[in-house]
Amino acid sequence: MGSLTPFLDDTSSLPLYLQLYAYIRDAILDQRIQPGEKLPSLRTLSRTLKVSITTVELAYDQLHVEGYIGSKPQSGYFVNSISTESAGLGVSLSPALEFSQPQPLALDPAASGLAYYDPQSFDLVKWKKCFNAILNEHSYRLFQEGDPRGEAPLRHEIAKYIYQARGVQTEWEQIVIGAGTQQLLNLLCILLNRMGISHVSFEKPGYRPVRGIFVDRNFQMTDVPLDQDGIRIDKLPANIRSTVYVSPSNQFPTGSVMPVARRYALLDWALKNRSIIIEDDYNSELRYAGRPVPSLQGLDSNGLVVYLGSFSSTLFPSVKISYMVLPVSMHQLFLEVVGGYTQTCSKAEQLTLAYYMEKGYYQTGLKKLRKLYTQKIQIASAEIQQYASSQVTILSNTSGLHLLLELKERLSGEAVEAICQRAKQVGLSVSPIADYQESSRNPLLIFYYAKVPTNLMTEAIKALAKALSGTSNHKDLE
Repeated sequence: MGSLTPFLDDTSSLPLYLQLYAYIRDAILDQRIQPGEKLPSLRTLSRTLKVSITTVELAYDQLHVEGYIGSKPQSGYFVNSISTESAGLGVSLSPALEFSQPQPLALDPAASGLAYYDPQSFDLVKWKKCFNAILNEHSYRLFQEGDPRGEAPLRHEIAKYIYQARGVQTEWEQIVIGAGTQQLLNLLCILLNRMGISHVSFEKPGYRPVRGIFVDRNFQMTDVPLDQDGIRIDKLPANIRSTVYVSPSNQFPTGSVMPVARRYALLDWALKNRSIIIEDDYNSELRYAGRPVPSLQGLDSNGLVVYLGSFSSTLFPSVKISYMVLPVSMHQLFLEVVGGYTQTCSKAEQLTLAYYMEKGYYQTGLKKLRKLYTQKIQIASAEIQQYASSQVTILSNTSGLHLLLELKERLSGEAVEAICQRAKQVGLSVSPIADYQESSRNPLLIFYYAKVPTNLMTEAIKALAKALSGTSNHKDLE
């Protein structure tokens, strides 16, 4: 085949791998590259174009996922046969078969309104290496029925990791894997009902999406206010058996940390009321100031805490792997009710993650992620001070994937929603905090900075300032 000689623009807001992807995709559709032709190797094309191997691999991976190319073991990548009709060139469907056609993948996040994606936030090459190892060396496992609680190798690795990193005291058998936190909470609701618990309390403000799960299961709800130390114990229900959903190590959205005295007070409340604490440790690893805070579960000596964790923000969102650590008594109950359930989390992804952790890649990647996000949050904070200080005040910027911003002007709910919509039009993710909009303070916004590539952060903050001031322009980030 002829050489691939795309023009890659380093100054464009579009990542290089997407530019390369688009060039090869169009060449395949235009038949400038013929079906069956072999593409250059990753290393060869990387050297020819003077880009990183990761850039080429990301482009090839996207082409492979969409079916433009295929791979052969030990041989490389080859162009698939693509019908021009299936590519949308002149196809005519009868009215009975006319379907709305899906939109093609948008390559410009600013023009499409899609959120940013930063390929530097995860080493896809190492993940692919681990996935290939499972396919090549452990493929026999994929033909066996999975454990409803999750794959044993992954549960072993999680048990080791959360003990070392978070101080969680557990045996690996007490860990249950799920395809996302929502699935695990549905299982947890069944256990709580079996225990005679029908009431749940939430932090206010807190992580709202989980409420719907408990509502669907007919739990009674109580919103409990926060102070500077976390959830207020004196506002929790007394003399009834219940549960409370908290995030003590990185409260969402405030980022506050519950001090040890309040933690022991919360454990005392649970003991006196025969109640259960659900500790959501989501994003606890992503703290950028101070020492890591041990888990609440590690202080529990009475089996009162269910510990929840997730890999969605430290790997990549499409890997829906979450886990919960059950107290011994609840684990026994889980074994009694789990007979009718099957594991819905991909076995291949579970084993890949186990191998990824065993090799130390997860821990290494987490260190790089903290360093990257520390740099991003510092740049974002500085740029907000420069371009948007007259519009917002930064309330929290020491943890997690977002900045907590307070508007300096008291606006209506509709005006706040308009700001968020204008931000969305230029590819930014900004959300209001409904719990605080009802209070006496000015409205609060969550700005998710993490997906914005470092080299685009200044332009992103300029676009945010325009959205705050009442203007938006798709060309702001070009």
